[in-house]
Amino acid sequence: MSGAGDEKGGPEAGAGRAGSRCEPEAPGSALSVDLAGLLGQLARSFALLLPVYALGYLGLSFSWVLLALGLLAWCRRSRGLKASRLCRALELLEDEERAVRLGVRACDLPAWVHFPDTERAEWLNKTVKHMWPFICQFIEKLFRETIEPAVRGANAHLSTFSFTRVDVGQQPLRVNGVKVYTENVDKRQIILDLQISFVGNCEIDLEIKRYFCRAGVKSIQIHGTMRVILEPLIGDMPLVGALSIFFLRKPLLEINWTGLTNLLDIPGLNGLSDTIILDIISNYLVLPNRITVPLVSEVQIAQLRFPIPKGVLRIHFIEAQDLQGKDTYLKGLVKGKSDPYGIIRVGNQIFQSKIIKENLSPKWNEVYEALVYEHPGQELEIELFDEDPDKDDFLGSLMIDLIEVEKERLLDEWFTLDEVPKGKLHLKLEWLTLMPDAANLDKVLADIRADKDQAIDGLSSALLILYLDSARNLPSGKKMNSNPNPLVQMSVGHKAQESKIRYKTSEPVWEENFTFFIHNPKRQDLEVEVKDEQHQCSLGSLRIPLSQLLMSDNMTINQRFHLSNSGPNSTLKMKIALRVLHLEKQERPPDYQHSAQVKRPSVSKEGRKMPVKSQPSMSPGTSGSNTAPSTPGMGEDKPVREEKPQPPEASPLGHRDLGRSSSSLLASPSHVSAKEPTPSIASDISLPIATQELRQRLRQLENGTTLGQSPLGQIQLTIRHSSQRNKLIVVVHSCRNLIAFSEDGSDPYVRMYLLPDKRRSGRRKTHVAKKTLNPVFDQSFDFSVSLPEVQRRTLDVAVKNSGGFLSKDKGLLGKVLVALASEELAKGWTQWYDLTEDGTRPQVIT
Repeated sequence: MSGAGDEKGGPEAGAGRAGSRCEPEAPGSALSVDLAGLLGQLARSFALLLPVYALGYLGLSFSWVLLALGLLAWCRRSRGLKASRLCRALELLEDEERAVRLGVRACDLPAWVHFPDTERAEWLNKTVKHMWPFICQFIEKLFRETIEPAVRGANAHLSTFSFTRVDVGQQPLRVNGVKVYTENVDKRQIILDLQISFVGNCEIDLEIKRYFCRAGVKSIQIHGTMRVILEPLIGDMPLVGALSIFFLRKPLLEINWTGLTNLLDIPGLNGLSDTIILDIISNYLVLPNRITVPLVSEVQIAQLRFPIPKGVLRIHFIEAQDLQGKDTYLKGLVKGKSDPYGIIRVGNQIFQSKIIKENLSPKWNEVYEALVYEHPGQELEIELFDEDPDKDDFLGSLMIDLIEVEKERLLDEWFTLDEVPKGKLHLKLEWLTLMPDAANLDKVLADIRADKDQAIDGLSSALLILYLDSARNLPSGKKMNSNPNPLVQMSVGHKAQESKIRYKTSEPVWEENFTFFIHNPKRQDLEVEVKDEQHQCSLGSLRIPLSQLLMSDNMTINQRFHLSNSGPNSTLKMKIALRVLHLEKQERPPDYQHSAQVKRPSVSKEGRKMPVKSQPSMSPGTSGSNTAPSTPGMGEDKPVREEKPQPPEASPLGHRDLGRSSSSLLASPSHVSAKEPTPSIASDISLPIATQELRQRLRQLENGTTLGQSPLGQIQLTIRHSSQRNKLIVVVHSCRNLIAFSEDGSDPYVRMYLLPDKRRSGRRKTHVAKKTLNPVFDQSFDFSVSLPEVQRRTLDVAVKNSGGFLSKDKGLLGKVLVALASEELAKGWTQWYDLTEDGTRPQVIT
């Protein structure tokens, strides 16, 4: 045994001895360390043995030792339970749902137990109720001191306008729920969503004494989700720099009129009147518009009121499969297919795809681009419908959280449709980041194939953000010593936007924000013109090449620009920023599985309101713009093929309300207007319907034969500018070799616009020539425009077939776009022009 022990401990002992021989120990060091350890061990042993010795010395029973040990164990257990209860209470306070689900199985929870993401705020409702009389005083003061003078100054006929009674009612505004965002938000801001509801028996009466007109409102209902943003948070009182308020979507609005305006309660007019009022509200309170109240003077109010978008969502609306067949024949005995189309919504931006006739697996291959300002709380919403003459049938819906799309950057998946037994939708979603430098511009231009072509429409490579501030020293216009009614028209290519009108002032303040999608900033220009709305004359113009922004610091220009063709000191203050749209592709492992979070709709199919037949709205910042169709197939990885079903005819069907939440506009079903799909920016099949029909007619005419140089015929025009009259004069002489729209020929007429102005007041039309393919018009038209301005314009000339009242034989016969940037415009010319499908390739016949 000793030998074995020596063998085991031999090497260690040897090593210890060797160490002791090699390195002499410091005197007293080992002794002090060993002494402290020994004393500690002795103290612990003494503390344990002392109670036992004391019990034996005193002659007590050993049960006292067991009692002391039990008491010690009970104290430790009680302290542990107390700490556990405290930890559970803290966990419940931080995350109630997670704490409950960890403690109770899901199957044991009753059905009525749920965890909403909104919280009740009765304390806030009690506060508002107590403050309501003073809020009513403020509203009455706002009507009488702000709104009433503004209406009087807007028009001479309204000079006697006044509010005779302003009573908002005794029922205060209610906040039904509050949601506070704690994830995916900036640390220097607080975001709250307030679900507000106001049902008031108010009395607001007005009159115009000059015309003995009385009208008013006797009740108002408004429901919606209002977002409140507190930013920036600061280290000084009042701790918050500014307060921003806006609606994420148009709120639901119902108004009961009195007096003359009760005519607006007639079915068919009530939806129209509410829609007009909602549009006015949208101009001030619906995203991207907002009301910002600064609480400290150092806050940059313009940056808070009109922030740069968080990103751009590019939506490839590709195809669907296995949809339901909704069309029936013989009173339902024979089931047919469907005529599907899609409604796509991102916030307040609504797009509508084209209609694919008789197809349960339609292929759209369309692309849309939407601005995303507030992705917490915003989703991509898609609904599919079957187009019918009376009421469109529901084919399925889908909601995708934009936060998940931002994380993934690129999604190309099939999504299962909700609320229907079957159906799938193929989407490709790209989250485009706004970059403040041009380092990636060449790559982006190459990706969307904009680096070689000369087109000005297609997939966007950049976003132009324009903040229109104010103007100074504008000229008086046509009448001397009279203040103009200035407005600003801005255009980039075929896209045009217009500011609000400021009445009777030569130093207007707009403080408005506009955005433009830019195809190629190296070749496009921003054109700005200040006009007098009253006399329809120009007060000054400005042209800024976007390439100038590429060389600016942070691709931003903030200055006062001198207006040309204006007064000597006339200036326009603007802040212009250009941001490159860059797709950040993330490196993923080969086995990575990604899927965006698909949210469930908040209402069932039974509770869904059927789509309202009205015109789909454009995206924010582009209302009033005239977007021309793009080059076919631009930016697609594969060439877009046209579907076998025939292109749809124009039918009296329009934008469908999603009807999913209380913030959506639920207008009257009787509000009917013409329906047109939203033009896709990268698909041949999403060109305007008239162009598609014309191309189809050309293919039918060709039918295996080769058409001539001008298959659609030609039009003869005389174009010149009169410097004395300051007008562009266009004489439409005649057309020749037009195509026949029916067996009896065509009933052609000519329609003209001076782009980018496509308002009704800017349209010119000839008379209709009956049953002829070689009409002679010889009519003269003029446009009030100066020579420098007209050289930046394009004349849009379209030859159309009239067809008569309620006739289906209406459509486009041909089109030509005439660029007016010619030095010979003052002399004028008379020429024949080839008509084409979209007017983009005009050829001059001498």
